[in-house]
Amino acid sequence: MVLQLLADAEQRSTEHKLRNKYRKPAETLQFFGIEPQMSVLEIWPGHGWYTEILAPFLKDDGKLTLAQFRHNDGSLKEERSIFWARVSERLMQRLTEQSDYFGEVANIELDPPLLSPPQQEQFDMVLTFRNAHIWNESGHLYGTLQSIFQALKPGGVLGMVEHRSARLSDISSSAVEGYLDEAYVIQAAELAGFELVASSELNANPADTKNYPKGVYALPPTLAMGQYNKQQYIAIGESDRMTLKFIKPVE
Repeated sequence: MVLQLLADAEQRSTEHKLRNKYRKPAETLQFFGIEPQMSVLEIWPGHGWYTEILAPFLKDDGKLTLAQFRHNDGSLKEERSIFWARVSERLMQRLTEQSDYFGEVANIELDPPLLSPPQQEQFDMVLTFRNAHIWNESGHLYGTLQSIFQALKPGGVLGMVEHRSARLSDISSSAVEGYLDEAYVIQAAELAGFELVASSELNANPADTKNYPKGVYALPPTLAMGQYNKQQYIAIGESDRMTLKFIKPVE
């Protein structure tokens, strides 16, 4: 109930709230088992879509930490890295300016595969939404999962939502741009030490055929094809997504 109220709160933009129907944030966070007294790490929050819900939920009794994109100290060269560093700065500024609502939010960095500063058994829960495909593209999926594993307390939860590729058989899948095979993601997490305890179809979308010229980015919210078949892609909605709950076993 509280999570749904926060998802619909006036402090969130109309644009963000319109996407609730695709992302089901309250139901997703409930599935992961979030509690208001937890210490939670959100990985790469971007424009703060989930942060707007997490921060006020944890403000009084818990703690939210954001693993932001690498800060631009002048050494960043890639245009995408510079862009996301700027997005991170804007989010931090907004959270500071509206601290009465969001509370005190801590910041660290994730420059895959490493968290900076390194975190050792600090968090009850780590959340990542649609980031794993980026780590995989750079060859850092396994290493980043290892860093997350180290950051979690024993018994802690990793909640992951990720674009899901089409499964062709037990040993093959069709993974166009931006999508990942669910079995592959689970295997990578298990190799890093995690145990899969539950999966959900909350964020499934059977209308997503996953065969677009620009992969997942053809769909909302990116709509990378511009005006070409725009209404068709809007009608499909956001991507088909796996929703996975892992734990760090208690030794």
